[in-house]
Amino acid sequence: MTAPASQPTAPPAGPAARPDARFLRAVRGQSVDATPVWFMRQAGRALPEYRAIRERATLLEITRDAALCTEVTLQPVRRLGVDAAILFADITTPLAGMGVAFDIVEGRGPVIEHPVRTDADVAALRAFEPEAAVAPLLEAISLIRRESPVPLIGFAGAPFTLACYLVEGGPSRDFGKTKALMHAEPETWARLLDRLVTATIAYLRAQVAAGVETVQVFDSWVGGLSPLDYERRLWPHMRRLFEGIAGLGVPSIHFGVGTAGILALQASAGGDVIGLDWRVALSEGRRIVGGRAVQGNLDPTLLLGPWEGVEEQARWVLEQNARRAGHVFNLGHGVLPGTDPDQLRRLVDLVHDHGASL
Repeated sequence: MTAPASQPTAPPAGPAARPDARFLRAVRGQSVDATPVWFMRQAGRALPEYRAIRERATLLEITRDAALCTEVTLQPVRRLGVDAAILFADITTPLAGMGVAFDIVEGRGPVIEHPVRTDADVAALRAFEPEAAVAPLLEAISLIRRESPVPLIGFAGAPFTLACYLVEGGPSRDFGKTKALMHAEPETWARLLDRLVTATIAYLRAQVAAGVETVQVFDSWVGGLSPLDYERRLWPHMRRLFEGIAGLGVPSIHFGVGTAGILALQASAGGDVIGLDWRVALSEGRRIVGGRAVQGNLDPTLLLGPWEGVEEQARWVLEQNARRAGHVFNLGHGVLPGTDPDQLRRLVDLVHDHGASL
């Protein structure tokens, strides 16, 4: 496999360094004065100020404008009172730097112009050079670090999820083309994953060098794999990814959707923190991943309903943790469009009011 290119291995020191921030203490498994909380997709269509920006700029345009990206990243911090900001980008953002033409279609998601399905297609993928491919995003990280009162999370899409988009050509329900390639052309599959891992390592290392304080790897579609396929055809690549970002001086979060059946395998692949979706009780998730910190795991659809349902299950999640150190409260997936921001703010207050970890 191709070794990742050498990159700076530590974020810049400066006035924004905050190792004792509540969120950073929790991801390191340390006690906190209150459970930290942030939300995946906290910057997005649930916020009216974001929708106002989207009237004049597409998602891709926002990610290519450092000032706009900074503003959108900080909007939920101001409105919701969350304990971390997450860089505003799409998981497909680095694909353009690999020579992949795509568009993000409203209501559907990323659509790939020329799907990757042959060895020649894989060979045509360019090496990812972050300083050339995502310069405005790296500039935004520096701006956010200067302006944000809370730690900044960087992120990348996991190689399997990126491969699904590339092979399927867009979102899929069953990932039939992806699994067919995986089994029918295992060498092509391995080369594709190798390229994506190398690109993802470079992308995350560049984000850390620019100043992010934690990184999260999103594996949105990995729940579509059987345990056997995960172990034999994905685990070695994920292990290489986390080894490639080890030693950067920032914690890593490993999150997947629908992973209850592969949670132990996922945790063994790497990550300082394991993200849990709502399909597993938080106490059971903690048992499976051992001494690792965890993140999660309220069902995001509850926020589309009455507060009573949100409160009941949020308190249950917190009770499942039993005030143990190493818990970051989050949803089990992203904030859904149509969610009332006031519900999110109320949820933040509920979590903070729950109290300290022991």
